[in-house]
Amino acid sequence: MIRKMNKSDENRIAEIWLQSGLDEYTYLPDFQSLDFDQALKIFREVIVPDFDVWVEESQNVIRGYLAVKGSYIDRLYVDPVSQRRGVGEALLQHAKSMVPKGLELRTHQKNHRARKFYEKHNFRVTRYGISPPPESVPDVEYHWRPDEA
Repeated sequence: MIRKMNKSDENRIAEIWLQSGLDEYTYLPDFQSLDFDQALKIFREVIVPDFDVWVEESQNVIRGYLAVKGSYIDRLYVDPVSQRRGVGEALLQHAKSMVPKGLELRTHQKNHRARKFYEKHNFRVTRYGISPPPESVPDVEYHWRPDEA
């Protein structure tokens, strides 16, 4: 089930973001140094005020989340133990249903798993660049347009 985030979900969402990032972002030393309290603070102060956050929940366990603003997907993270079980796909389909005219997102060029996932779901590379600070690493922008799928 996909539903809008509740305030009581914040700890679990921050946990998913932190664990997924620690697993994937071995090339980001600043991320590797984050602890749970820092991740929760960033989530509360940066994500919650600016984005609509949706969670995927099964048997009362949040397995992933999506943060969107308009047509921009800022974050889509799945708990590592729930990856490759349709959670990310369900969240992505939810985003597509909310914004049927098209979506945009950016990810790191080195995030090969995410890139493969988005390309499998008909997102197309539109630009290569550098992510904003504090990361400042090569990134890639993707767009999904239903008429191009």
